[in-house]
Amino acid sequence: MSESFSHIVIGSGSAGSVLASRLSEDSGNRILVLEAGPMDRSLYELRMPAALAVPLESARYNWAYYSEPEPYLGDRKVYYPRGRVVGGSSSINGMVYLRGNPLDYDGWSRLSGLEDWSFAHCLPYFRKLETSDHGSNDFRGGDGPVKATIPECGNPLFQAFLEAGQQAGHAYTEDVNGYRQEGVFRMERSTRNGRRCSASVAYLHPARASGRIDLRARARVTRILFDGLKATGVEFVQNGQVKQAFADVEVILSGGAINTPQLLKLSGIGPRAELEEHGIALRHHLPGVGENLQDHLDYLVQFHCLKPVSFYSATTPAGKLSTGLKWLLFKQGIGASNIWETGTFFCTRDDAALPNMQHHFAPIAISYDGTEKIEGHGFQFHISQMRPRSRGWVRLASADPFAPPRIRFNHLRDADDRQEIRDAVRITREFATQAAFDGFRGSEIAPGADITSDAGLDAFGRAKAETSHHPSCTCKMGQDDLAVVDGEGLVHGLTGLRIVDASIMPSVVSANINIPTIMMAEKIADLARGRTPLPPNAVAFYRRHS
Repeated sequence: MSESFSHIVIGSGSAGSVLASRLSEDSGNRILVLEAGPMDRSLYELRMPAALAVPLESARYNWAYYSEPEPYLGDRKVYYPRGRVVGGSSSINGMVYLRGNPLDYDGWSRLSGLEDWSFAHCLPYFRKLETSDHGSNDFRGGDGPVKATIPECGNPLFQAFLEAGQQAGHAYTEDVNGYRQEGVFRMERSTRNGRRCSASVAYLHPARASGRIDLRARARVTRILFDGLKATGVEFVQNGQVKQAFADVEVILSGGAINTPQLLKLSGIGPRAELEEHGIALRHHLPGVGENLQDHLDYLVQFHCLKPVSFYSATTPAGKLSTGLKWLLFKQGIGASNIWETGTFFCTRDDAALPNMQHHFAPIAISYDGTEKIEGHGFQFHISQMRPRSRGWVRLASADPFAPPRIRFNHLRDADDRQEIRDAVRITREFATQAAFDGFRGSEIAPGADITSDAGLDAFGRAKAETSHHPSCTCKMGQDDLAVVDGEGLVHGLTGLRIVDASIMPSVVSANINIPTIMMAEKIADLARGRTPLPPNAVAFYRRHS
């Protein structure tokens, strides 16, 4: 069984939804989108912002990966949920709307072959994708598909956070995605009218009205098909049947930083020795496939709250009912919050050119996926390291396309990474001791007030540190020996195959990666369509050291 299309998009996540939508604007195109997971139909699990932990707890919409034993995290296997549903990880993520620092992209542009990836070249596409509550200006967009909502921050703990940050010497930044990233800020979220605004909601589903997109859910791609070094189509399994589909123009792989390198290797594209180990015929040797894996570590600093004002009340049976009804009827209340409404970008070193740490602040003491909850009122600072030096990998467990890949992040392998985390914990504790928290701050839950030494903080990190869920960089752009694609996402040494997802980032950006991934997809969509890219917009932005 086979069919023919102009383009085949593998994966309907943050990048795949954008590519399919933009390609469908050309009347001559017919696009097949293949998604391994189900449709994103849900009354609340994929719609209510505050329910974000629910799809992380099961494999219904989630690949539910685990890392290999992490040697610098006490040999723990770390849980890595990734979206397996229409919309991909944008359907199950924390909806945090951040772009990263302009210097991230200027750093990309200094790499060979990536001159068109400076912030000036990326800014027009950041503006194109969004409708911002700030309105249209030199930095922000006013009529794009993704809604960027500024939270009200009505809970008193959010207000205490913003005041305490300034008392601790951090500037207040009015628009963290505008002129200045560094400082304390209200954290925008990708929601519209109290509901999640995923990539599928913003792009894919509206575009299907054109009749040019054929979306197949529960269709697992098992390999990319080639004629020599030209990608011609895909083989996939749907409803127990093995099928093939062919692309007249190109195949676009948007599986994400874990699934994309896995599928390339299963198709004979990757490091020669690894493919030989699993009996896979080598089609094209690319040693960087699956290497250079990067992520932001998540290290919690938690406190008891002396007043009953946290979101804990919404976790009790009565609280869940009240929260759910208010959201269901009015799309308001705690149910419309994604929990993280405030944050900080800050530096642990005076000589840093840009912030190397990030806070997400939550008015509740609970693990990211909701599995570890402190009984009683609390609040917590999530510490994320923006540019870790530690590198990991994604490798095959076997030649079976249905076997999960092997994943190792090597979090905290680098000594400087460990020092940055120690410094960030101490800065965070100073933040929490400010007068604005005096009426709320109880005893420290984690790491615990008695844990102050380098050795103690390191031990806590090994035992408890988790992920911020930002895997990236496993098929990076560039021209060096480990580069997999060029600046247009085209795979080196092949034709007819393009990769567009977080895997092609050369280095992880200083922020949550969903919006940067959408930006990359918008930018490459113009290239894939043969359109002239939007002209660069060289605006001035804040620099710590001029």
